[in-house]
Amino acid sequence: MSSSDSHATSSNTSSNTCSNNERHTPFFVALLSGGMAGMAVDITLFPIDTLKTRLQSPAGFWRSGGFRGIYNGIGAVAIGSAPGAALFFSVYEYLKEEINNNGDGDTNTNKFGLSPMWGHMIAASVGEAAACLVRVPTEVIKQNMQAAASIETAANSSNKPPTTLTLTETFRKILSQKSTVTNSTASRIFPPLQIFGGLYRGYGITLLREIPFAFIQFPIYEKMKSSWAVYQNIPQVNPVQAALCGSISGAIAAAATTPLDVIKTRIMIGVDGHGVPYSGAMDVARRTVAEEGSMALFKGVGPRVLWISLGGFVFFGAYEECRAVTMKTTFSGCEY
Repeated sequence: MSSSDSHATSSNTSSNTCSNNERHTPFFVALLSGGMAGMAVDITLFPIDTLKTRLQSPAGFWRSGGFRGIYNGIGAVAIGSAPGAALFFSVYEYLKEEINNNGDGDTNTNKFGLSPMWGHMIAASVGEAAACLVRVPTEVIKQNMQAAASIETAANSSNKPPTTLTLTETFRKILSQKSTVTNSTASRIFPPLQIFGGLYRGYGITLLREIPFAFIQFPIYEKMKSSWAVYQNIPQVNPVQAALCGSISGAIAAAATTPLDVIKTRIMIGVDGHGVPYSGAMDVARRTVAEEGSMALFKGVGPRVLWISLGGFVFFGAYEECRAVTMKTTFSGCEY
């Protein structure tokens, strides 16, 4: 065998090792890359998320703080964003590879004979369910600080400025709200969660938002990446191209799931504009439509689409870049 033939054989072996129906991402690579991506997007775009939360608040934008203190709650995000994103990508990368790699080289079906799209949807949904165990407490604390909302604050007159609590004060207040989670979805699934007070308030509606979001975003994201790679006749798109795919797919999913996001935000805040507690997702939807009209369910759609489209670019770009660098330095010859 000539040296050129030997080199070609070696290259093909390396390529086959590094690619399949789904690329292989080791657990610790997904963990590290996901954590870096989560930190990058949540901290960079935090002010936009604050404005979105205040637009959706039942107390109203200005009573919830307006443009003041747009970094309220960033401490909770800094603590929770990396673990949540790391957990998501660890589960997602593992499951999509397990489901879609059928071993016969057929990229049109997975091991169950279904389209790979279903593998992406299932893997993303399970990943979101796992990540929400970290994400929901972070969101509850963050959104209460962003909206400066509590029963006492929301009950104040409109000309009285909202009370801003520190991270520690907000955490203690939410932890003391044991009665608010007694009948929640999360506590029924896992009763010991009741000891965390209101930290898991909204877990159920968060899943109801995140799973449809994942069902929409990730099949579009993966299809855009694979189609763009085929068009360029390369194995995988580069991190910048992946970031664009994440931005577009995220914007579509964000617009479609805005009503669920409004309901989730109000459940996490806990009370309406008059300080009356909500009793669940259906109660939020009913009272919101009755008091503010059906279009209130799309409050904050602009900032949400902007935040997620920009966030998708940063999030997936950071993830793919970190993954590519880690794979290249740790596993020689396997950049993607």
